[in-house]
Amino acid sequence: MNDFHFIRPYWLFMLLPAFFLLIVMLKNRLKQGRWAEVCDAELLPYLLQERKVRQNRWPLIVGFIATFLVIVSLAGPTWERLPTPVFRDESALVIVLDLSRSMDAADIKPSRLIWARYKVTDILKQRKEGLTALVVYAGDAFTVTPLTEDTETIESQLSALKTEIMPSQGSNGLVAIEQALGLLRQSSLPRGDILLITDGINSHLSEQVATLIGDYRLSVLGVGTVDGAPIKVAGGGFLKDRQGNIVVPKLDSSQLSELAALGGGFYETITINDADIDVLLTAFKRPMADQTTEKSEGNLDQWDEKGPWLLLLVLPLAALFFRKGVLGVVLLLLLPFPQESQALDWPSLWKTAEQQGQQAFNRQQYEAAAEKFQSPEWKAAAQYKTEDYQQAAKTLESVDTAEGHYNRGNALAKSGQLEAAKEAYQKALKLAPDDEDAQHNKKQVEAALKTQQESKQDESDNKGEEKSDQESEEENKSKDKGGSQGQDGEQQPPEEDEAQNSDEPSQGNEESQQDEKSANKAEEQQQQKKAVDEDRQKSEAQKGQQSDQETESEQQAERQQEMSEAEQANEQWLKRIPDDPAGLLKRKFRYQYGRRRGNQVEQEQAW
Repeated sequence: MNDFHFIRPYWLFMLLPAFFLLIVMLKNRLKQGRWAEVCDAELLPYLLQERKVRQNRWPLIVGFIATFLVIVSLAGPTWERLPTPVFRDESALVIVLDLSRSMDAADIKPSRLIWARYKVTDILKQRKEGLTALVVYAGDAFTVTPLTEDTETIESQLSALKTEIMPSQGSNGLVAIEQALGLLRQSSLPRGDILLITDGINSHLSEQVATLIGDYRLSVLGVGTVDGAPIKVAGGGFLKDRQGNIVVPKLDSSQLSELAALGGGFYETITINDADIDVLLTAFKRPMADQTTEKSEGNLDQWDEKGPWLLLLVLPLAALFFRKGVLGVVLLLLLPFPQESQALDWPSLWKTAEQQGQQAFNRQQYEAAAEKFQSPEWKAAAQYKTEDYQQAAKTLESVDTAEGHYNRGNALAKSGQLEAAKEAYQKALKLAPDDEDAQHNKKQVEAALKTQQESKQDESDNKGEEKSDQESEEENKSKDKGGSQGQDGEQQPPEEDEAQNSDEPSQGNEESQQDEKSANKAEEQQQQKKAVDEDRQKSEAQKGQQSDQETESEQQAERQQEMSEAEQANEQWLKRIPDDPAGLLKRKFRYQYGRRRGNQVEQEQAW
């Protein structure tokens, strides 16, 4: 309690009018009514009936206590302080990662590049304050993420960093350092660190760093071993130089250490534990520690104010005034002063909509990310992830860039709009003629369109064949009917037999009886034969109808099979469209590289 004081002591002057009002009000209550003002005090006992009236003074006392507590609370009583520095941590770190082919060497398993990405992840997790950026380089340098406090955004991009995404190969560390220095100067920070993660540099780089680095500092993290390892290439085998020798990149720690010394920083060789990054992170904090020592006298003492706790004592006292309705009058005075309501959620106080969208995207909450993103490119990417391809294509209609048309073509192709997808790829190729991905997908779309046209042509041919088959069947049926009529004409009806029998002369009763019996038998045989012929014709007709139905069902099955084959072909083609997260960075770097191509210098080595 030795440090007890008031943060705003001038509020205590309000106690003077409070005491004055209390005295005046008590004095008025002590008077014997208003008759004392007009009559002599000696006559009052004879004029007024004497009776003791109990004076109710508790409202005055309670009101004064509540006023006293409120004024003391506003004065800010405190006796504990919380020291807070005047400044915040505004240190800046630019991580420069080597993506040349030599980083694919497997002298440290699984590869140098994967180990380097692990180290970058560990650095980002341990770096809680300050600004951080990421630059990658090979034959040229490119910014993956500018200086930002959101390290999660940088971490989400690491899985896409591969040597294949670089448009040109080499080890142009000088351009990468210049790119990092440009980011630091744009931030207007007087100090900053550059961490170069590489397995080797060109010989002339050390000579130029001392003149470039200025007030900033360059540290190096060496990746690899002294023995080195060959570089595997696609299709088998190892990378070879111009003389046909297998390239075995080795770590030259002395050269990298010299570079760090010229840059005013530190050098560490990559380790399996956190010893390397612990040394580097400690070194990055040293300038800020020096700055804190210099400004220690300028620290602000933030006191832990205890005044609000006194208001808890005012609440039960204020509750007593409900009986008289005084507090209700005070509350009515607040009605003419309504406060404006703003629809502002809690996350919006600390992060922008883009940052919230990026956070949801990293968590694979793509629907929420699509609602938060304002950028059409990122909004379309989130919609693409939710398989809402039509909406993704609609979102990208306003993006007139090679990447925008390429991504819109992918979305249109996924939604089955192949003609529109082809046009989108053509627009992308007009802006970036060397875009291999757009060329590949355009060829795939054209192949799919050709397949659809062929399937439609086959359907029309099948319909023509069905029509000709039906006409031939009708002709065969008409011929069958004509043949059956001819066969029926050759058979003699019973009446003709009877007429022939009647023309013959009679030869007696017995002969006539025998003739009648034989005529009856012949008639019965003819009727039986006729019934058999009718049954045979009915069965043949039923068989013909069944064969027609079977032919139609077979043709329908063939058409369905052809349609399903076309749909399967389209589905297989759609699956062949790449959904590679590294493709966006690859196209971005290729586009930037194409614009800078005139200023590029050919590298001594391509690894």
